[in-house]
Amino acid sequence: MSDCIVIIPTYNEKENIAKIVPYTLGLSERIDILIIEDGSPDGTASVVRQLMQTFPNRIHMIERSGKLGLGTAYITVFKWSLTKGYSYIFEMDADFSHPPEKLLELLDACENRGAYLSVGSRYIKGGKVVNWPFDRLFLSWFASKYVRLVTGMRIKDTTAGFVCYRKSTLQNIDFDKIKFVGYAFQIEMKFAVWLSDLKVIEVPIEFKDREVGTSKMNGGIIKEAVIGVLQMKWQAFKNKYLYVKR
Repeated sequence: MSDCIVIIPTYNEKENIAKIVPYTLGLSERIDILIIEDGSPDGTASVVRQLMQTFPNRIHMIERSGKLGLGTAYITVFKWSLTKGYSYIFEMDADFSHPPEKLLELLDACENRGAYLSVGSRYIKGGKVVNWPFDRLFLSWFASKYVRLVTGMRIKDTTAGFVCYRKSTLQNIDFDKIKFVGYAFQIEMKFAVWLSDLKVIEVPIEFKDREVGTSKMNGGIIKEAVIGVLQMKWQAFKNKYLYVKR
């Protein structure tokens, strides 16, 4: 039986999803895939339904009516994954910017090396970013530096969206306390794990800019991260166990 679920959020990703799903499933029989599909007008959901016929019982899809935010998407599928009993829950983008073959190293970090969260990291030794313009690379690097400075986290790639959680890690987080809905959700989840004094291991990856489709990054996402991180730190200062389920 599969004990790993790879969560892939999609919005207008029909070309990418058609390629990344078969590739990822071919890595290991332990892996299932869950697509959280936010009403893509390009027909992404139809492509996924075709794949579900090709790979019965290994692909699942939750469809929503529109773009409701990355944070709400992941919380929805975290809850779904926990009810299904998966032991390891992954996040991965559809566009191959996250190398799927690194899923096995993220799994090893949690299964055999004691991590409660493993992170595919661009900013540790051995990691790198390919094909990004300088301004976006600097913004990403600066964002991680800023988050570490404000929060005190030792995680180098605080904004990374390529991760693996142990089931027990997510079971102990109170999702109702997670406030970010955009890409800063990734920061807040790592902060929740860090506040719980759980071991985090970063695995170096080569991050490649997407070749198909368009980036979802915008000014609102950056604003949420800059202001929200300060608010997040202040709330945690008042209550260290802010995110712990009680």
